[in-house]
Amino acid sequence: MVIQVRRDILRMVHAVNSGHPGGSLGCTEFLVALYQVIMDRKDAFDMDGVGEDIFFLSNGHISPVFYSVLARSGYFPVSELATFRHINSRLQGHPTTHEGLPGVRVASGSLGQGMSVAIGAALAKKLNKDNHIVYSLHGDGELQEGQNWEAMMYAAAYKVDNYIATIDLNGKQIDGATDEVLHMGSIRAKFEAFGWDVVEIAKGNDMDAIIEGMTDAKSRTGNGKPVCVLLHTEMGHGVDFMMHTHAWHGKAPNDAQLETALLQNYCEGEADY
Repeated sequence: MVIQVRRDILRMVHAVNSGHPGGSLGCTEFLVALYQVIMDRKDAFDMDGVGEDIFFLSNGHISPVFYSVLARSGYFPVSELATFRHINSRLQGHPTTHEGLPGVRVASGSLGQGMSVAIGAALAKKLNKDNHIVYSLHGDGELQEGQNWEAMMYAAAYKVDNYIATIDLNGKQIDGATDEVLHMGSIRAKFEAFGWDVVEIAKGNDMDAIIEGMTDAKSRTGNGKPVCVLLHTEMGHGVDFMMHTHAWHGKAPNDAQLETALLQNYCEGEADY
């Protein structure tokens, strides 16, 4: 499924010459693991999410990987991926809710807001005596938005311990390396100083490492602290010319580049959309 999702991402952004392949490719293994192994989720989607784990994508620009994983996890037809970024499509460049796309619980892409939303959902689960977990995903560059730090303080102060926030640590953002745009020091030390329990996954593009790390993170919930997972990934993972650079943060491959990338991710089994 990881290879198939990677192919979907490449085809989607190529077809409309628009989108964000770099971070999408880097988070492919994580989102596949989350939806296929880690989360306790229902077959039928509803916005309330009662009695199941729920997920919020904060860095909404990596919508290609989100849409692909949702479709291949049964939320909507895989064929709909061909409508990505089309006028009147439910699959806009950043996820939104008014189109009613199953799996999307909040409009995202205005960076820095997802943690606040996820904390609210986690508190609602506590009020409803729903012992399930809320998950979220954030970019490392996104942490430069100040609202995150207010949310981090709040989650620790109010012991929001049914919440796991994952940070995609690829060290890159649209304008270059995160350390060069705005150096943030040790992200681990900051979360720990704010009162969070921290799990680090050094091999964030390795499925076994992700499952082991996220299982560890789940085991730490319910202990009075929110949990942060630091996921070390490579932007553009799986496509050699997209890796080790920020250039593919928001750039679509041309015809020749698409062919090369698809050959590097040859997939037998389920057909492309």
